[in-house]
Amino acid sequence: MLEYKVVEASVVTDDELESIINRWVAEGWMLDGIQFAMRESSKRPAMAFVLFTRRSKENSEE
Repeated sequence: MLEYKVVEASVVTDDELESIINRWVAEGWMLDGIQFAMRESSKRPAMAFVLFTRRSKENSEE
């Protein structure tokens, strides 16, 4: 069974996204994707949701 984690980033820069990804990958999560929320008045995202998965500890013995 998979566990999911969603991390919200209100500051959307390459440094911030790298920091989020590096932190959670170091804790055993695998990057699953990034979803961006756009502003109508700007081409830059207003926020991002960084998605991670990992095998649940219950099933790690399988």
